[in-house]
Amino acid sequence: MRTARIARTTSETDILVEIDLDGTGAYDVSTGIGFLDHMIEQFSRHSLIDVTLKVDGDLHVDQHHTTEDSALALGQAITQALGDKAGIGRYGTAYSPMDETLARVALDISGRPYLVWNAHFTQEKLGELDTELIEHWFHSVAQTAGITLHIEQIYGQNNHHICEAIYKGFARAMRTAVEPDPRKEGMIPSTKGQLGG
Repeated sequence: MRTARIARTTSETDILVEIDLDGTGAYDVSTGIGFLDHMIEQFSRHSLIDVTLKVDGDLHVDQHHTTEDSALALGQAITQALGDKAGIGRYGTAYSPMDETLARVALDISGRPYLVWNAHFTQEKLGELDTELIEHWFHSVAQTAGITLHIEQIYGQNNHHICEAIYKGFARAMRTAVEPDPRKEGMIPSTKGQLGG
């Protein structure tokens, strides 16, 4: 069972995350930030990773802690559910079109966290979500999931479309990367015999 449960409590947020890498894309997400909920739901649906994510954060301060910690906890859950990563595809790439927008996401579950971000927004908020936090969300999930993650907005104008194309591309790339490859027969997908470190 490639599942995980993370309970993470700090003075800033109280978070519960449960995931199933072999799910159907079922989700139950409540962060207190509507647009962030929508994006995490897109991630779940298009990756086919079941995600339950509940956050009680200090939104009276601002959205930073809730956004960051939701990603940190989700990344921790992905790492826990993957275990030693034996037999996974490891790499994933997706082109994600949405109307006038095209995004490209490429990732490697390498154990070496890194984010290359080449996207931009022309408005300060999407719904109530501060758009400057979107890059930070991906940086945080890459850190705790141990992902080398490259995200590029190839073109696009509508800020909602840009963000949603990126999340959907991330989801589809993750689906490819975490799925078992029957040809690998449980082998660690690295000549080093381990991923990371």
